[in-house]
Amino acid sequence: MPGRKLTHPSRRAVLRSAGLAIGALAAPGIGLRQARAALYPERTIKIIVPFAPAGPTDIMARIITKHLGEAIGGTMIIENKAGAGGNIGIGAAAHAEPDGYTLLITSSAYVVNPGLYATIPYDPYKDFAPIAELGTSPNVFLANPKLGINSIAEMIARAKADPNELNYASPGIGTTPHLSSELLKIVSGIQITHVPFSGAGPAIQAVLGGTTQLACAALPPAHPLIESGALKALAVTGARRWFDLPEVPTMVELGFTDLIADTFQGFLAPAKTAPEIVALLSAKSVELLKRPDIAQQLRDNGFEVIANGREGMRKRIDDEVPKWRDVVAKAGIKPM
Repeated sequence: MPGRKLTHPSRRAVLRSAGLAIGALAAPGIGLRQARAALYPERTIKIIVPFAPAGPTDIMARIITKHLGEAIGGTMIIENKAGAGGNIGIGAAAHAEPDGYTLLITSSAYVVNPGLYATIPYDPYKDFAPIAELGTSPNVFLANPKLGINSIAEMIARAKADPNELNYASPGIGTTPHLSSELLKIVSGIQITHVPFSGAGPAIQAVLGGTTQLACAALPPAHPLIESGALKALAVTGARRWFDLPEVPTMVELGFTDLIADTFQGFLAPAKTAPEIVALLSAKSVELLKRPDIAQQLRDNGFEVIANGREGMRKRIDDEVPKWRDVVAKAGIKPM
């Protein structure tokens, strides 16, 4: 119009208006996510365990999920998805819909496999949101009582006398029991044939049934069989003796100072799971683990309770991926 001066908005004003518009568009999505998180859980939650039933990860998962489901007012079921040293189950969880209804409870394989395999179906740093560091347990060297070997010294002497006689079962290639055994072979100069299985349960059944003479596995599934006398515990790989197996020495006591190794159990969700859901699961998991009755149940099954939340689990991942990559290299295991 004549006499009217035309003005143009400043660059700052344009950017501010654009920001407000984008915020208005984004807000409904954020609100919907928060609303859905507030209703969580609305249906059954699946917990993937990447190993066979009856192993330490399966034992931990079944104890935790029973109580956790009750604590959050939902139902949790276990899906054992064994194979490829845990990679199949971990990969399935990594690529699941990040809606809080598919979660993962896994073992040290999560941090060992990046150094053990040339390729794996997950990125340990990017593909998961840590929920909690649940617990840990030492590994234990086991013998069938009929073998007549009652100590690590006797095992080494027998293996040196006949390098082709002995074999041992493990929960799988690259598990901490396997790596502990291979390190023992290196430092003691013995040869024992490795027979890998798909989890601790099958490995223990192998030595129990005489398929193999020896085994190395995490303590939980072996614990009741040691107490009953069905299996002979030669040594544990923890920093100290297990509280109710005081007669079983540590490898450190026996002079193997580098053989401290445990098997941890961790709880994770696929990356991009709503932070509100991850926070809820983390808080409730830690609360449960600090309950005396649950802590005692886990201890009775061979676990030392950790009860660390998201940051504890993240630190475990950051520390142990490079640690186990180094152990794999020292053991002379070529990436598969």
